Amino acid sequence: MYTLHRQPPVPVRQFKPDAASGSTAFTLARAQGELVYESDLLLPHRMGYYLLVYVQHNRGRHWVDATPYERQDHAVYFATPGQVLVKEEPTPFWGTHLTFSTELLALQQHAALRELPLIQNPYHGHELRLSPADVAVVEDVLDKLQAEYAQPGPWQHRMLSAYLTVLLTYLSRLYTEQFSGAAPSPDKLLLKAFQARIEECFHERHEVSAYAEMLHISAGHLSEVVKAQSGKPAIKHIHERLVLEARRLLVYTPQPLKEIAFDLGFADASYFNRFFKRETGSTPAEYRSRSREMYQ
Repeated sequence: MYTLHRQPPVPVRQFKPDAASGSTAFTLARAQGELVYESDLLLPHRMGYYLLVYVQHNRGRHWVDATPYERQDHAVYFATPGQVLVKEEPTPFWGTHLTFSTELLALQQHAALRELPLIQNPYHGHELRLSPADVAVVEDVLDKLQAEYAQPGPWQHRMLSAYLTVLLTYLSRLYTEQFSGAAPSPDKLLLKAFQARIEECFHERHEVSAYAEMLHISAGHLSEVVKAQSGKPAIKHIHERLVLEARRLLVYTPQPLKEIAFDLGFADASYFNRFFKRETGSTPAEYRSRSREMYQ
């Protein structure tokens, strides 16, 4: 079903380059117990860039797509464009914040980075727990990144790109181990391609056949592979993505239910209500009311 799509009213936090560093598409900041505070982080916002936060020590809670996370020491928290984040309160922080823009990955020399699991984030993950060995590797690469970040010059971009490639590749291996537990096979890659197409088109396309056509395979073959690889029918993946976005809008915006239905490609708001209740056990209004009580 097709409808006029309107941009959801969750503010998008745009990438802010640090001109003093010499890098226009990459930022790095370290803290040693400072009270990190930016007022807009305490309000729901969508990510307009990629974020990696290495936590040496920090306490507190933040939410990603309506899921709460109690921050842990020696962990990496990451977010990809489109995810909705909100932090409950500023707390003293020891660790490293690293951000980079979507434009950085759009460069031809970074084509391989765009395919990394951490960047594609097919499991909508957010937290990686690090072993002592992982901590040693991550801290070493971050040290190298910081040294280059503080040294503007003609080679800075290449050096930052090289170390960023090492970091993202290493974390992608951890991502695969912690979220999927298996190396990708051709069928697994098809599942990832299907999930990527859903991410691009779920507002407009709700049928498995539409995605099969985009992937140049039959709907039957797509359904068979997706079910074998994920344990869930292909249509369930589409429905789960619609529910995830619906939850974001219900929790983080005052948008009327009818407008949310239209944003998600439902021409009939009553059908959206029935769909959401079937998938979650609650009506959209009930979910919104219950979720907001959790924030009180």
